[in-house]
Amino acid sequence: MPAPAAIEPRLLRAFVAVAEELHFTRAAARLYVAQQALSRDVRRLERELGAELFVRTTRQVTLTADGERLLPHARRVLAAQDDLLAAFGQARPLLVDLNSAGLLTGRRVLHRARELAPDCELMARYESGLTGAAAEVLAGRLDVSFGRFAGVDPALRSGLEQQPVRYEPMAVVLPDGHPLAALPEVPLAALAGETVYAGAGNPRTREWTDLALHLFEGRGIRLAPPLPLPVGDEEFERIMAKTRNVILAVVDFPAMPRSVLRPLVDPVPLSPVSLVWRKGLVHPGLTALRRAASDIARAEGWLRRPTDRWIPAADDDVMSAH
Repeated sequence: MPAPAAIEPRLLRAFVAVAEELHFTRAAARLYVAQQALSRDVRRLERELGAELFVRTTRQVTLTADGERLLPHARRVLAAQDDLLAAFGQARPLLVDLNSAGLLTGRRVLHRARELAPDCELMARYESGLTGAAAEVLAGRLDVSFGRFAGVDPALRSGLEQQPVRYEPMAVVLPDGHPLAALPEVPLAALAGETVYAGAGNPRTREWTDLALHLFEGRGIRLAPPLPLPVGDEEFERIMAKTRNVILAVVDFPAMPRSVLRPLVDPVPLSPVSLVWRKGLVHPGLTALRRAASDIARAEGWLRRPTDRWIPAADDDVMSAH
């Protein structure tokens, strides 16, 4: 592959987006450009390199051998450019996954970070769970996420860094009329014999289902089987109303119609939340997020653990080691 005198970073960004999406329409949406402009940039890069980077058919897009060879080099060049721009206050937008629009912890950290770094563009995304988001972070399609770091596959964790943010007390959402709904708090032992929904079957939230399985073990609590995967709050509420399942949640879980939220006690189960990002990421927005998380955790005791608590040993190790 002949080396040109210079390559514009924009062309490399176009190439990397298509290489990772293997779909021109999705890559264009990711970069907020028209598909024609994206295709034009890829063709220009191919001309400058004197090499075909993609095999395009009506059904699919695949990388050629030259495309496979270029991809790691292009990623390194773009990472270096991002670092350079960040060092001089010209950072690109930072994509911050909040898991779900209704969850409070990540949203509060993001809002405070925007106050700390008003010149940075911190853009919210919603990827449902950290398992799904971690792969997106490593691929460069997201920058930051929140969630249970110990529940992510070790192969993914090796490319990520994390900062403990909060021990979220866990809760249950009970349908109106459920016998436990009259209690102000629900002892864990009272869930014996219940079937509780904890995202089983959702590949993006495996860390949450795994936490539930640890919690339910030996307590006679059944994990609800997989359901049709709802997309959006309205569909989730509709499916849950139809099944009338108890839902495992956290104390800041958003209100749902025809249901009540009750904290779990005796012991208090904790859901550990970390701020998670790609190793080596340098960005003023990340610095603001880390400071915001530390400030709120300190002011509100987010990292204090109640004496009567439950948390898996692996999570305790991850959160305490930082």
